[in-house]
Amino acid sequence: MKIFLSMICIIFIVSSCDTSSEQNSQNRMLEDFLTKVEEENKKDGPIISSASWISSNFITFDSQKILADYGTRYTLNSLEKARMASNFDNVLTSPENRRMLNILKSSFVMPPPLDESLASELSKITTGLEAMYGSGEYCYEDGHCFDLEAFEAIIDKSRNPKQLLSAWRGWHEIGKPMKPMYLRMVEIGNKGSKDLGYDGLSDLWFSKYDMPADEFLNETDRVWDEVKPLYDALHCHVRAKLNDHYGDDVISKTGPLPVHMLGNMWGQSWSNIYDLVYTKEANDNSIDVTQIIKDKNLSEIEMVEYAEDFFLSIGFEPLPETFWERSLFVKPLDRSVVCHASAWNLDPVENDLRIKMCIEKNEEDFTTIHHELGHIFYYQAYNHLPTLFQGGANDGFHEAFGDLLTLSITPDYLNQIGFISKDEAKLAKEDPIGLLMKQALEGIVVVPWALMLDKWRSGVFNGEINDTNLNSSWWELREQYQGISTSETRDERYFDPGAKYHIPGNTPYTRYYLARIMQYQFHEALCNSIGFEGNLHDCSIYGSMEAGEKIISTMAMGESLPWQDAFENLTGSRKLSGKSILNYYNPLMTWLNEQNKNRTCGWVKS
Repeated sequence: MKIFLSMICIIFIVSSCDTSSEQNSQNRMLEDFLTKVEEENKKDGPIISSASWISSNFITFDSQKILADYGTRYTLNSLEKARMASNFDNVLTSPENRRMLNILKSSFVMPPPLDESLASELSKITTGLEAMYGSGEYCYEDGHCFDLEAFEAIIDKSRNPKQLLSAWRGWHEIGKPMKPMYLRMVEIGNKGSKDLGYDGLSDLWFSKYDMPADEFLNETDRVWDEVKPLYDALHCHVRAKLNDHYGDDVISKTGPLPVHMLGNMWGQSWSNIYDLVYTKEANDNSIDVTQIIKDKNLSEIEMVEYAEDFFLSIGFEPLPETFWERSLFVKPLDRSVVCHASAWNLDPVENDLRIKMCIEKNEEDFTTIHHELGHIFYYQAYNHLPTLFQGGANDGFHEAFGDLLTLSITPDYLNQIGFISKDEAKLAKEDPIGLLMKQALEGIVVVPWALMLDKWRSGVFNGEINDTNLNSSWWELREQYQGISTSETRDERYFDPGAKYHIPGNTPYTRYYLARIMQYQFHEALCNSIGFEGNLHDCSIYGSMEAGEKIISTMAMGESLPWQDAFENLTGSRKLSGKSILNYYNPLMTWLNEQNKNRTCGWVKS
């Protein structure tokens, strides 16, 4: 018996040693793999970034060719790293290493499968869809052709219902041929996601939020339920004012809003109809920042310096000299450039930070500059981390920090930087409804749109939405969340989602929903931390080192920890909430409720 027990012990010890030896070997392989990834990222990242910068700032055949070449190589290399990372799924390792592996695997939005022919087909489809959108135009029988920019000029400014509907219909024709390509792309992308160890594209897309996908989607709905009363009140008021202007034949008093009547091609912003939904008082004391910029004769770089000053006032380090030397601030006269404002982190090791923007001397661009520098200072804060952790805590954080400081561009802030006097600031704060209405027509209106877009996409990825209801489900969700519809039947011949870039371009949209929610939570938490008393929309964190410390320490975490940890560091909470939005817009909500007293709110299904 003793001999038998001894043999068991020996077998157990040998077995344990074998298991331990195998585990140690796997861990060494994992460490070597992550070390190699870090080295390659530091080498390859700046190259592809520089190629992208050149392509955007010197638009030529050759610059596009170079970017396409580097981009293909970089994508294939990244895909190979992602597949190698999935080989370590069952290896016991540190939380830090596991997080790096997960980031590597989830870095794709439409991963090609292991099959070479399918990978090639997917590449052709994705390139083709983007090209169809970028070159999209519609030609009328009279021979006149319009692209998106031309159609938007009509949608943004016209007050002629027939002209608006014609422009909306015209642009949405571009989606028709995309439908079979889009469905095939999703089919192949689902296979590629499974090759990486995910259940499919939906699981891959929503795996990035440090919680199960279903739980995350339920959480976004919970927060929307908190914000919805404000949106519903705004919807009710806007519908009534549009009805006053256009009449019952164009705008129903009880139904959804017609999408083509909202001053935006997709109805995601209603700011272009501000003049129809809010009439300025005769004693209007609003501040015209555009005129102030002109009166001060500010240069484009001086506008950027004002924005940098905001960050310096709360404790950030100055931007490097290379930022001022290498950024693009003014549209060149001698070449074509991509003027869409963007922030760039070209080389984290060298702290090579830049913005690319064709600055116009107006209020909108003054605000946009603050937004772009939010990204820039976020880069600067986390560039010390390993490359895989150089990112926002989740994909909404970057946009939230970019927008955060725009909430602090208050009358008091404008007084502090010498744009207006104390008396002018005081007068501007006496009647905040105009300002809050203008903000809400952008900042609140986009919330349900940003939520429903990926709700629809998730249904397509999961197979709940297919070629039999691809378009009808789109409009069902838009009506459910936004109270928006078309004034005509859009059957399955159409593919109206394809008329929004982020669908054929495969750009996740939940980030914008998260950013809108978090932006106001950040703002309220910071204002509370500095002891601000008064209306939340009047609070500015300009000059507060205490607020700056919270922002900097949160930014410095990058993507190294679950986003809830970073969120808690700044707000003291681990949960998203819509209550900060309600607090910010409380005066507007009170005003809207008064306006809506004798109106029928909500919408009858169309």
